[in-house]
Amino acid sequence: MSPPTEFPRVLSELVRTNQAFLNYAAIHAYTLELTLPQLDIILTLGHAFGMTFKRLGEKTLITKGTLTGIINRMEHKGLVQRIASKTDGRSQIVRLTTAGQTLFEQAVPEHLDYVNQLFKEYSLEDIATLESTLLRLRKAIFAAHGDGSEKPVDEIAGWCTQVKAVCKNYQEGNVVGLC
Repeated sequence: MSPPTEFPRVLSELVRTNQAFLNYAAIHAYTLELTLPQLDIILTLGHAFGMTFKRLGEKTLITKGTLTGIINRMEHKGLVQRIASKTDGRSQIVRLTTAGQTLFEQAVPEHLDYVNQLFKEYSLEDIATLESTLLRLRKAIFAAHGDGSEKPVDEIAGWCTQVKAVCKNYQEGNVVGLC
């Protein structure tokens, strides 16, 4: 199969759907007086006794620099606390406070109900197909990295140069329908 000559419309729809979902989820986070990343951290830490910044970043897909600011604000709200790691003096463990755990216990059922409203018209087969299709696409994306890693884009050697090359080709008319 030869590559398409135009940017696949499905990718534009994928991006629009992602943005729409994030906006939808952010509305519920706002009702809890949280940002969407803060809600993600509450949901991630709720079933754990704590996590290192590195692990929390991996689970939430939030970069370390951004994560520090979010944790600072959550700590100020009394939702999380930092504890020195017993095994690594350079690391800190982030865990929910009692108030954070209480919020978690409230937020999980509410958020699941809220998100499940989106899928009420989908059959279990529809959901399984959607999940397997998205997983297949994600695997193709990581395979295209060359090393098959799931590194964030800013950790891939030469990513900035690669993006600039794509933009240059687009500006020169070598890529059709990119935007």
